[in-house]
Amino acid sequence: MKRHSNKNISGLLLGSLVALSATCAPAFATDGYFQVGFGARQGGMGGAGVADSTDAMAQTLNPAGIVGVKDQWQIGGALFMPFRGYEATGAGFVARPGVDSDANIFVMPNFALVRQIDSQSAWGISVYGNGGMNTTYPNVANPSCGPGSGIFCGGATGVDLMQAFISVDYARQMGPLKVGIAPTLAVQRFMAKGLTGFGVPENGYDYSVGGGVRAGIEWEAMPGLRFGLSGQTKMYMTKFDKYAGLFAEQGGFDIPAQITAGVAFDATPDLTLAFDYQRIFYGGVPSISNSSTLPPPFGADNGPGFGWHDVNVFKIGAEWQANAAWTLRAGYAYSDNPIKPTDVMLNILAPGVTQHHISAGASYKMSDRNTVDFFAMYVPETKVTGPDVMGAPGSEITLKMHQFQLGFGLTRTF
Repeated sequence: MKRHSNKNISGLLLGSLVALSATCAPAFATDGYFQVGFGARQGGMGGAGVADSTDAMAQTLNPAGIVGVKDQWQIGGALFMPFRGYEATGAGFVARPGVDSDANIFVMPNFALVRQIDSQSAWGISVYGNGGMNTTYPNVANPSCGPGSGIFCGGATGVDLMQAFISVDYARQMGPLKVGIAPTLAVQRFMAKGLTGFGVPENGYDYSVGGGVRAGIEWEAMPGLRFGLSGQTKMYMTKFDKYAGLFAEQGGFDIPAQITAGVAFDATPDLTLAFDYQRIFYGGVPSISNSSTLPPPFGADNGPGFGWHDVNVFKIGAEWQANAAWTLRAGYAYSDNPIKPTDVMLNILAPGVTQHHISAGASYKMSDRNTVDFFAMYVPETKVTGPDVMGAPGSEITLKMHQFQLGFGLTRTF
């Protein structure tokens, strides 16, 4: 019987890996290009919960919290709908009066497994994906291009970035303190088109592999009051050799480090409140953080980038166990906008400007072993306006984006 169970677990993990690599959407996630949360519980609580681990997907936020979580696997996904584009005024280089990106529906799957080793330690596996800088602009007319066309005079234009992660987690409890560590393998896929006007040829898809470490602690200060802290190192990745002429450092595109701290408070036996603060260090990756106004060439050690700066993210979540079958959730997250007005032109390719994220979700316990989870998130439109640096004086570009997200999950305990 045990052998049969292990086969089922292996099959689920393999299936999730295949699904993730095949369908993980290179769509914009909401904190720049990081998802607000992974899994239905985090999604419903606005991404909060670094101090309140109750399910297998919690290890993606804090590797420490899985000690004491029931043995279980979770599988789920999110239907992600980002609507992004730009508007332009005055005479300038990019196509006027504006263009919206196509391809507005994506699927992002996830999987997690937790097993207790003994009363004081546990291990887990998680497979999940980030969105990324994805846009698909049609080949529009552009008088600035002479006989050519397209936003940047290179025809149909856009970028496609996918990031997938596989983590193996070990956690141990020592009295009121839990600690955890999760070495993480990362895989990236990237493609750009329509940038020949910047001297960047269309080379199709390229791949990058690498990894880093996530670690965390969770401390129960007193019954009903918990504090959490987790961090992820920069993930050092191999270079995108096909795009050595686009990304700074001859194709470098590491994944930024981040840190999250938070508190969870059981206001009543049935109501938990959570608050998290997160810092994402985009500034540590030159290809992301270098200003787009730096002098060419692209691909140089200090060449132009997207001009993204570090962001602060604040997340608030609530979870209420309404009865034995239903658990209800709500959340809100606010993120700094990573894009400065001076960098809006190149960020037509990557308009990750959203800031406010409103979410709600629920879980329904179908049986002693099976629970279905779901959530919805709405991200109102945010705009950032700056100069068309290649246009006439007074010409401007306005980036815009709003999003919807629907997610589901299935949890099965052993």
